[in-house]
Amino acid sequence: MENSGTVRVEQIDAIALITLDRPEKHNALSQSMRDSLIRKLGELAADETVRVVVLTGAGKVSFCVGTDVSEFLGRSGLTQWERDIDPFRLFELIERFPKPVLAMINGYAYGGGCELALACDIRISSTNSQFGQLEVNFGLIPGGGGTQRLTRLVGRGQAMRMILGGERIPASEAWRIGLVDLLVPPTDLWETTFSVARAIAERNPVAVRLAKEAIRSVDEMSLSAGLRYEASLMGICLYESGSEATISAFLGKKGGGEQST
Repeated sequence: MENSGTVRVEQIDAIALITLDRPEKHNALSQSMRDSLIRKLGELAADETVRVVVLTGAGKVSFCVGTDVSEFLGRSGLTQWERDIDPFRLFELIERFPKPVLAMINGYAYGGGCELALACDIRISSTNSQFGQLEVNFGLIPGGGGTQRLTRLVGRGQAMRMILGGERIPASEAWRIGLVDLLVPPTDLWETTFSVARAIAERNPVAVRLAKEAIRSVDEMSLSAGLRYEASLMGICLYESGSEATISAFLGKKGGGEQST
């Protein structure tokens, strides 16, 4: 286990578990934590022994309540813009991370914490969690992708309701509108999350990476462009993932006849 400030990283087989370890502050993200996460994700991206990343918060109360707003005090608007416009900022790095990132949500996911979950590929939540983009309550708007990723995920009306109203919604409602992908009792959260992570980790890493890339492109391409992109990635996958040997073995096991997947 490695602890960098208030971020813990440990590897469990082929799964890297990243824990925001600031429970006394509801795992609010300080700038040092964001910098540490960016650095650690860079290391994990290059580590071939890691195939899946799980992101969670320490304790049973909060996943993450967003940015530590006390750090806004004394900053000029330009300084804040310079911090947030960085193209390698945390949320974009997670979204474009070459390996699957699962959010294991164990409590409050507010503001930047909700945006952190939105940037992940799969969101698995305990039934006692709550979600919200609460920035409007402070005279602000979401600044980490909330207006964009939330709208794409749950639709314009639901995003308007959450963001404009500064609402907190229970996990059951988050699951109903599609913000959460799996909803489980708190006692099952760890096992369910790692069951999903292990299943992904056992698959061909090239195929998993290219499949994630193809799915991620949906929000950025037209259907026709997306179909062409998918076909090109399929061609790369066929020759780079070792799938030829797998297909040959499959056909041989089936007696050599023509088969389809």
